Amino acid sequence: MNDKTILLVEDNPDDEELTLLAFQQNHISNAITVARDGAEALDLLFGPDGSGGSISPAVILLDLKLPKVDGLEVLRCIRADERTKFLPVVILTSSREDQDLIASYSLGANSYVRKPVNFAEFLEAVHQLGLYWLLLNETPAKKPIP
Repeated sequence: MNDKTILLVEDNPDDEELTLLAFQQNHISNAITVARDGAEALDLLFGPDGSGGSISPAVILLDLKLPKVDGLEVLRCIRADERTKFLPVVILTSSREDQDLIASYSLGANSYVRKPVNFAEFLEAVHQLGLYWLLLNETPAKKPIP
């Protein structure tokens, strides 16, 4: 699984640490880039001037409640750009709001996962995410065929 980069967009240091620990304990050794707010995530994906980012992740794990630019706006930008519109985006959030779930799917999220409170359940959730999005899932080529 380790040749595909993961972009984790998470502003809560505790949730970031738990997520990284869960990847480690599940032996998911992929490179993980962390963005701590929505603006940083967009800079990583598109560059500060929009001409091109520094990473091309295999999957994005995106929190919704972010400073500077919220997760839904990040998702909107990802789907609006030809370079990133097919990137798998998993909403990984503690939000229990139905409106967040509906908005996420309406904007093109590939999956919506609520962060389990129990660490053992969180470990299993990360394990399943890693298996599916990094091993089983297939994505289109970088440039869509005309």
